Amino acid sequence: MTLAQQIITVAVVVLATMLTRFLPFLVFPAGRPTPKYVQYLGKVLPSAVFGLLIIYCLKNVSIFTGSHGLPELIAIALVIALHLWKRQMLLSIAGGTICYMLLVQFVF
Repeated sequence: MTLAQQIITVAVVVLATMLTRFLPFLVFPAGRPTPKYVQYLGKVLPSAVFGLLIIYCLKNVSIFTGSHGLPELIAIALVIALHLWKRQMLLSIAGGTICYMLLVQFVF
C-alpha cells in the first residue's frame, strides 16, 4: 500500500470506531427510556451468539473418523461444568479452549 492508502485506511478505521462508540449515545440519550425492542435484543442476543458459535465450532466434527469428536465433547463438558460452578463466562470459555487445545496437542 502507498502512504496515501495507509492514511486513508487508518482514517476509515478511526471514523468507523468512533461512529460505533458514539452512535448509541446519540440514538439513545440518557434522559429517554431504552426502547423495548432494544431491551429484548439485549436479553436474547447473547444466547443466540453462543448458539451460533457452538454450531460453527462443531460443523466439521465427524464422530465416524479421527478422534470421534472426543476432544470437543470433553471441552464442552468442561465449559458446562465450569459455568455451572462459577457462573463466569470468561472463565468457562477460557477453560474450555485451553482444555481443547491441550487435548488436541498432547492426547489426540
